[in-house]
Amino acid sequence: MRILIVNNTRIPAPKYGGTERVIWWLGKELNRLGHVVTYLVAPGSTCPFAKVLVYDPAVDINLQVPDDVDVVHFHFQVNGFSKKPYLINVHDNPGFGQQLNRNSVFVSANQASRYGGEAFVHHGLDPDDYHKPDLSKKRTHAHFLAKAAWKVKNVKGAIDVATQSGNKLIVLGGTRLNLKMGLRFTPNLNVRFKGMVNNDAKAAVLNTSKALLFPVLWHEPFGLAIIESLYFGCPVLGTPYGSLPELVPAEVGLLSDSKSDLVNALKAINQFSNQHCYEYAMDNFMVHTMVQKYLKLYERVLNGEQLNLGLPTLQVANTVKYLPWSD
Repeated sequence: MRILIVNNTRIPAPKYGGTERVIWWLGKELNRLGHVVTYLVAPGSTCPFAKVLVYDPAVDINLQVPDDVDVVHFHFQVNGFSKKPYLINVHDNPGFGQQLNRNSVFVSANQASRYGGEAFVHHGLDPDDYHKPDLSKKRTHAHFLAKAAWKVKNVKGAIDVATQSGNKLIVLGGTRLNLKMGLRFTPNLNVRFKGMVNNDAKAAVLNTSKALLFPVLWHEPFGLAIIESLYFGCPVLGTPYGSLPELVPAEVGLLSDSKSDLVNALKAINQFSNQHCYEYAMDNFMVHTMVQKYLKLYERVLNGEQLNLGLPTLQVANTVKYLPWSD
């Protein structure tokens, strides 16, 4: 099969970049299976296993898609595309009233249901991009992994959980002084900020972490940090919103909108098995599983099927800016 993967950002991801990582793993695995992969992505992109074309947002997308591809896999919303069979991944939370394409593919069952859709595929990571976990290493801290400047990610909540449980916290994806999303300075010296990190630095932190603290205040579409952390044997302590209940069963973490519940869980973190967390990630969230599901969807659109019964759209308007988070 000849597959075109389209995104409006650059690959590979140098540090942070969830969608960029996912489309890289997707293309690499498709290539390994014998499919011909081409990327249509932002200027400056490079790839050793696939041809790279430069995406231009000012040019009609139909004119940018080569004639010799079989199926097109978009990773942002497009309108008016008709040249080839296609599907469109939904990586974010489009607003109320926005109608999505019938060939939209969501990244969790929860996200699909919130938009009245049916088609979804969980992300899967490529273990070749990470160090193999050493599950015998001593665990010395908890970690937070997200863009800390986004208030819905609730880095303050993660800091409170770590501090009140008597644990150190390492924040990946943020800085102590933040001016981008309003002034925020964190004086708590129990917290170390490492900014945006590459995979080597991330692996060093996760492989010695007791748990991922992920108390998000929105409906998380997926959360790549969750499966990265589980891969390194880290239980997940977070809120029960969005994808989290389907990704984090009780044997690999605890979900609650109560800060005190997460504090108590972190104090008793040895109730979770690092080995089991790792095995759970390997069994459920690897790239080969993700790719097999996308191949089935490619076949469906090639056969003229549409992936959702109607036009997906957010079923219930968001009435609050942040979901509940209590002491």
